[in-house]
Amino acid sequence: MLRSVFRQHAAGVAVITSVDGDRPVGFTATSLNSVSADPPLLSFTTGTGSSTWPALRDCDHLGVHILGEHQRELAGLFARSGADRFGPGTGWSRGPHGVPLLDGVLAWLVCRVVARVPAGEHRVIIAEAVVGDPAGEGRPLLYHQGRFNALRD
Repeated sequence: MLRSVFRQHAAGVAVITSVDGDRPVGFTATSLNSVSADPPLLSFTTGTGSSTWPALRDCDHLGVHILGEHQRELAGLFARSGADRFGPGTGWSRGPHGVPLLDGVLAWLVCRVVARVPAGEHRVIIAEAVVGDPAGEGRPLLYHQGRFNALRD
C-alpha cells in the first residue's frame, strides 16, 4: 500500500555521490528533504543492501546534485544496479573534500554527514551543507509513477 500511494507523489530527483576508498560511487535519490536552515541540514534515505551503502556508512562528506529535466539518462544510469556510473559518458570532477561533483546539474552541495539513523532496512542520512552552487540552468527533473518526467506548465 505505501508504495502505491507514494507512486502518486511527485518528487525531485537528486544524485548522491561519495567515494569508496578512491573510487567514486553514487545513486539516484528521490527521498531528498530540507531539514533545517540553521544549521543547513538535509536528509535522504538509502538501503543498507545497496552497493553504495558501505561508502555512505564510512564517509565524512558526500555530494548532493539536483538534476534537471535534461538529465533523465543520468538519473537512469545512477538508478541502475551494476551500471558504470562514472564511466566515459559521465562528466564529473573531484570537488571539495574529494567528493565527486557531476557536470551540468541544476545545483550541487557538498555536505558533512552528521547522523545515520536506522529506519528498517534503510538509513536516514542527515548531512550539513558546507559548500554549494545553485547556478545551474534549466528546469527540475521529477519522479512520478515510476518514471523520470519533465515539469509541465
